[in-house]
Amino acid sequence: MTARLLQSLPDTGAPAQLFILLHGVGASADDLVPLAQALRQAFPQAALLLPDGFEAFDAAPTAQGRQWFSIAGVTEDNRAERVQAVVPTFTAWVRGHQERLGVGPAATALVGFSQGGIVALETAVAEPELVGRVLAFSSRFAQLPEAVPPRTTFHLFHGGQDTVIPAQHATAAFEHVAALDGGDATLDIADTVGHALHPSLLERAVFRLTHHVPPRLWREAMSLAAAPGHTP
Repeated sequence: MTARLLQSLPDTGAPAQLFILLHGVGASADDLVPLAQALRQAFPQAALLLPDGFEAFDAAPTAQGRQWFSIAGVTEDNRAERVQAVVPTFTAWVRGHQERLGVGPAATALVGFSQGGIVALETAVAEPELVGRVLAFSSRFAQLPEAVPPRTTFHLFHGGQDTVIPAQHATAAFEHVAALDGGDATLDIADTVGHALHPSLLERAVFRLTHHVPPRLWREAMSLAAAPGHTP
């Protein structure tokens, strides 16, 4: 099975936002259709791209699943290296579609579940001018970053009963990003949810996208208000 791209564009007019949805390991773009539908309802003028992972799932080569990087023999020591190997290819892919659709970095969001979220988080850190937001569901950083892009917001969503990627990874990521210079992050944990795209987390994702104002925008507004000659 070759990699596919599911695409949903606005009914009329040019896209105002771009959401790129990345599935988990061994899955496919089809698994993120419910998430795409929730985003479509909230953002009717957005372009939604759901790519299959760039590689066949090597743990079950005869199956239909895809992966972004291999988890065979993956450890805390080699996970980051495996993710970084796919970042250049994925970055070029994102930029190509940004140019095709006429949507800039500030209006682009990477949305990933599990392994897809890992790729989204690590790509945003490695390429600071690529996207304005990252939404990571049931995911984690391959390694906590030393710095984060000052113009990117990280939204973390997790199930409190997740046994695949425990929720403490999301909590640690939130606290770490928030403590970094320019770091902007939110955290939502659904206490009774496991490793899943639960409707309650999808609802919180839409809420964060429509209500969260990045702190840098507040700072810029305050700086403008304090500028000499400014009249309220």
